[in-house]
Amino acid sequence: MATLEEQIGHVVKEILNLKSLSDVFVGYVVPSQENELYMQKQAVQQLRQILFTQTGPENVELAVRILVTYAVTQVNPQRSQVLLGVLEGLVEHNVVYAKLVCETILMSDKLQYQSSALWCQCFQLVRRIIGGVDYKGVRDMLKLLFSRLQNVPAVVNVAVLTQIDAVENVLAYVFDRNACLLPAYFVVTEIMKLFPEGKKWPHWRIGKLFSDFVDSFKPTAQMVTMAGSALNKLLPVVGYAVQAGNVWKLDPTSLRFPIRGSLPYDKEVYEPLRALVRYVLEQQYSRDMICNMLGISKQHQMRSITLEEQFTELIVTAMERSDSDAEYVNTLWKTLSSNMVFFFLFQFISFPDLVTALHGKLANKNMTKGRDQLMWLLLQYISISIQKQPLSEFLPVLRLYDLLYPERDILPIPDVTNARCVQQMAAASIWMFLLNKKPQAPENARLPRALPNALKNQIEFLQQSLRQKNISTLDYRVALLCNAYGQQSELFSVPMTMLLESTYKHHQNAQMPGQNCIAEGPAQPLPITLLDSLTVHTKLSFINGVVVHIIQLASSKSPLALSPALVETYSRLLVYTEVETAGIKVFIGKLLPTVFKHHAYGIINTLLEMFAYRLYHVPAHFRVQLLSNLHSMAARPQANQVQFHLSVENTALRLITGLGSAEVQPVLSRYLSEPKTVSLCSDSEELNRALVLTLARSMHITGTANMSGSWCMDILTTIMTNTPHSWSSHTLHCFPGILSDFFQKYNVPKENKQQLKRTVEHEYQKWKTMNNENDIINHFSHQSTPPIFLCILWKVILDGERMTPFAYKVLERIGPRQLATHLRMFCDFLVLECATSQSQQMNNNIQALSDLIWKYNVVTLDRLILCLALRSFEGNEAPVCFLVIRLLLIKPAEFRNRVNDFVKENSADHCLQSNWHEKHLAYHSKYPERFWLGELAPSQTQSLPVYYSNVCLRFLPVLDLVVHRFLELPPVQSKSLEAILDCLGGLYKFHDRPVTYLYNTLHYYEKELRDRPALKKKLLSTVYGALMDYEQPDRGYVTDPYIQYMQRPLEEIEWTPDLDYYCHLVERLVNTMSSKPAMPGGDTRQQQSSEGKPGGLAPEARQKPAIATSVDWRFNEFPNVAAHVLHCTCVELMGLPVSSEIVGNALLDVVLRSNPTVRKESIGHNIESWMNAIALILTSLPDSFRLTLHTRLIEYIQRLPQDGDVVSLDVFRYSTMYLTAGQVYGAYLLGQAQMVWHHCSIGQLSIIPQLIKDQMMAAVQSEAQFLYVCHLVGPFLQRFGEERTRCLLDLSVSLYEMLEKIDKLNEHLYHMDPICDLLYHIKYMFIGYGAKPETEKVIKRLRPALQMRLRFIAPTGAESDGVQVKVEPV
Repeated sequence: MATLEEQIGHVVKEILNLKSLSDVFVGYVVPSQENELYMQKQAVQQLRQILFTQTGPENVELAVRILVTYAVTQVNPQRSQVLLGVLEGLVEHNVVYAKLVCETILMSDKLQYQSSALWCQCFQLVRRIIGGVDYKGVRDMLKLLFSRLQNVPAVVNVAVLTQIDAVENVLAYVFDRNACLLPAYFVVTEIMKLFPEGKKWPHWRIGKLFSDFVDSFKPTAQMVTMAGSALNKLLPVVGYAVQAGNVWKLDPTSLRFPIRGSLPYDKEVYEPLRALVRYVLEQQYSRDMICNMLGISKQHQMRSITLEEQFTELIVTAMERSDSDAEYVNTLWKTLSSNMVFFFLFQFISFPDLVTALHGKLANKNMTKGRDQLMWLLLQYISISIQKQPLSEFLPVLRLYDLLYPERDILPIPDVTNARCVQQMAAASIWMFLLNKKPQAPENARLPRALPNALKNQIEFLQQSLRQKNISTLDYRVALLCNAYGQQSELFSVPMTMLLESTYKHHQNAQMPGQNCIAEGPAQPLPITLLDSLTVHTKLSFINGVVVHIIQLASSKSPLALSPALVETYSRLLVYTEVETAGIKVFIGKLLPTVFKHHAYGIINTLLEMFAYRLYHVPAHFRVQLLSNLHSMAARPQANQVQFHLSVENTALRLITGLGSAEVQPVLSRYLSEPKTVSLCSDSEELNRALVLTLARSMHITGTANMSGSWCMDILTTIMTNTPHSWSSHTLHCFPGILSDFFQKYNVPKENKQQLKRTVEHEYQKWKTMNNENDIINHFSHQSTPPIFLCILWKVILDGERMTPFAYKVLERIGPRQLATHLRMFCDFLVLECATSQSQQMNNNIQALSDLIWKYNVVTLDRLILCLALRSFEGNEAPVCFLVIRLLLIKPAEFRNRVNDFVKENSADHCLQSNWHEKHLAYHSKYPERFWLGELAPSQTQSLPVYYSNVCLRFLPVLDLVVHRFLELPPVQSKSLEAILDCLGGLYKFHDRPVTYLYNTLHYYEKELRDRPALKKKLLSTVYGALMDYEQPDRGYVTDPYIQYMQRPLEEIEWTPDLDYYCHLVERLVNTMSSKPAMPGGDTRQQQSSEGKPGGLAPEARQKPAIATSVDWRFNEFPNVAAHVLHCTCVELMGLPVSSEIVGNALLDVVLRSNPTVRKESIGHNIESWMNAIALILTSLPDSFRLTLHTRLIEYIQRLPQDGDVVSLDVFRYSTMYLTAGQVYGAYLLGQAQMVWHHCSIGQLSIIPQLIKDQMMAAVQSEAQFLYVCHLVGPFLQRFGEERTRCLLDLSVSLYEMLEKIDKLNEHLYHMDPICDLLYHIKYMFIGYGAKPETEKVIKRLRPALQMRLRFIAPTGAESDGVQVKVEPV
């Protein structure tokens, strides 16, 4: 039997012979088209018969390959045409697939553009049969077509145009959107892959076809990117309350936001965001954010070239601006120094490469200014790494010496009493390090450079100073020696020992507050300026020496407490982020556990006080680790001591309430996967209640209340298992819905109040009738006895009797941990008794309470108030409870006097004080604290050392909770709260986070305070009044108009600021973020309206005073000035006596409707920076402020044309509309909305799909309105896809339903193709077949033209193979 090849060859030979015969007799036979068709038909029938007998796809492929080979190898074009006609016939009769024929032809080696006839015939055949190929096959054909085009030069002879026309006809047919052979999205993807941005197009005829087709996708690219040049102006704020980390992630190589889809995006989208990276790098405490942005981590130590380049640029910038902006430059050098050590140690930056790059950039500038700071910067890394790295790692620094120290004259010795001397001698210190580095090879025993002549005197000065025996720590000579000789341990130990011993060795001991408490050494700490003058290596050695000394003191069981100077100096050392590994990490992971193992409770108490009152900006995971350690400590029997238990609970409360809103979910979510990471308290109901309140506040502020609460359900369940409790209805009303539903469903047995009253009365009678001391002690301290002993003691005092000695023995046996249960029961009983008391009896009740606290020391004020404030009372009991709190805080003189004197005599600027211990000791001498039971302390009792705390400072977190509980009550309780604030408000002078507390309070209780402007005014005036009483210079908490508003009587709340007031607030933030020398808060706009109310704006008063230079952000609640200004701005806006709707609209009007003068002078061409600032403010405010934007969007959409007229998509880009009228408002509104949503957390953003479905769906009637909505949501599709897929699916379905609506309401759709392209983009880049059932139903109801274009969205039958298509991005 003949093979398939032989059979096909026979048929081909037959038809070609007939063709040859007709060619021979061409002059005698009349040519007939019918004859040729007949021959082709016969050939098709024969081939069909052959293939019928030769079944199998491989035979069909072989047959087609044979036929194509015959066709392309014919010399006579007519013979080739005959065979190609046979192939076409086989396709028409469904003998072979069109895809197979096209593929085989296009893959043939013989198909070359030089063979003109064959080339044209082949592409003409492809053009005729490609319509029968499925859309995935057409995409494959397109790739083959493009590969063939690669062989055609861009410039060819005009004779080749025929071949170009043949290809162009095929491509035009494939590109034809009406033919719809495949999704146009596939076509543009292949074009952009083959000819990316910047690559030359093929021949101009084809190039025009390509460029026109690609340009048709520009509207789609416009829909899915932000308007104008906004991407280059988007700036975050490090330390922002709802900072969204993922939204700032950049491609680590190109430094641009990741984009999906091969679309013709604007050139701004492709530009690297170097300015953004540099902006973040120059912010204090931005290390974690920059790592998140660039995708680098400690676990994967990988060099980042882009980070290295931008870091180099910042160093050069700092040097260039050294003489012009001293405050900015000093802050920048400190930030660079802190970050550089981290980046070098984890190998994100290469030291020799960075130094080489610096040399290259500085070589052309001939610049020596800033050289001292640069050398000081490099010294930080050299000091800690030179022992671990080879000398060659540091030799590039020598080239900088040649460049930066060209002087022939010798530099003078700097003034060692000035802190700048360490920078001026940094070059000499580096030289000493390099000189004393032991080389690895003997031949490299000497440096390849001679000592620069300029540094000779400085080197000699260091050597002479080292030989001096007595070096004072009052100047910076000891710092210079430590910095220069850090590598030589025998020389380094001398100045280092002097520095260390100056903090704990003294000729006399230091007196401490408390009973029989003495501390070693001096009381005055080392100044922060001296610590700033030490290299990282010296700081690490200093910290290590302190830790060793503390552990030695703990293990020796010494009766002496730690030196106050050492404790304060240690706390100051821990604020340096560059020493985090040996600093806070060792503090929590090593020092605390080791000291606790030695049962040195005095030292543990010291360390806890230091952490609670002195440390700022500790990373959240370290704070939670400490919280876990505290819970473990409190559970140990040895820790059941009154003062120590109080210190542990106070520190734990501060840690819980101090968690930032954006920190709560990431930290607590770890509990789900690592239960040991976050140890929830097992027995303290108050601490667990505080944690629930912190959780509620975080969910509200970050917007996670809008999302599923599954991540916190296990945490809540564990809390309720450990400490079952309920919440008052007024508290539940303020909770996010997730938490409120959880606690309402969780049934907790309620205490029978009447039974409690009878039990107390019964046990009180027992107390009065029992005579045997042992029986009384055993009975009332036994675990089976109801926990009501405090109730009995209160009744004893209430009846005018004195506390007996055996009452204290009962309390000692109960212990402080179990006494907390008695305290909760006592609070319930107290409120029950006071609810039925008359006025005189109430006074007696409060006096008995006061005696219980201040006279007999049974309970402390802060614990009692905390327990009362957190108890769950309903009905009339709730106001009674807060009446008791008010009377207890205001009526007795003991606490009021303590608060007044402490506020008057002390400053909160502890980081700048050298006499804190002196004032602290004087205060405790006047108001001694007694941590023992009874009126007199036993002579042998020794108090734990107290360095920082007192009853006022311990009460601050409790006062925060009390204020919040009052805000939950009806407005009638406002007067009580105002009275408490009048009495105790001065304490906010010492609050560690006063502005953050105001921000959280006004944000969380926005609904409760909405109609209480006087109370908001009281809150702000109390807190800011306490701060501004001592702040010199003013740190700009509020603007001058608001200060004038606060200074008016409390009842005068009428003030409606004008637009210029809001312009100033926004401008202040814009200037702050652009590093302009503008005050973080002050306002010189003193002009007032005719009624004398603040808010006017004098055009000539736009210049602002200089930045407050005294702010050291290491000891501030905020990490940088931008975070400070943003939070202060939000607090002021939330404190205005106008509705949130008015404020929200006014902020939008700053850009949308500000007067021409303001726009021209201030906003000008910096419009995106203003939009960015407004977006930051709106996303930091409660939802009610931000919802005004949604209202504006819906109103504008309703004003768009609804008659179906054609609308140019250019109107949606304000960058092209700046100088025109008409749609400018809508374009700016669109740009502002996109910026606001970009800054939103994913919780805040998750309400957008519901907004589209519930409100915009009803407003959209026309194509123009629908396109506006597409421009709104398009830029956020990628973020939804990465963080909230469910929202993306809902949003996609809403867009299809909206399209169906406008399809039915409009006769013509002018932008049908861009709309369909967007839907394909959503499918192939994000959702795949995730919404297939819903979209299929909608597509079937659309007009035929749309159905044709969208038929590949949900293909059926032969169009679908069940495989999800995923287009790869460029």
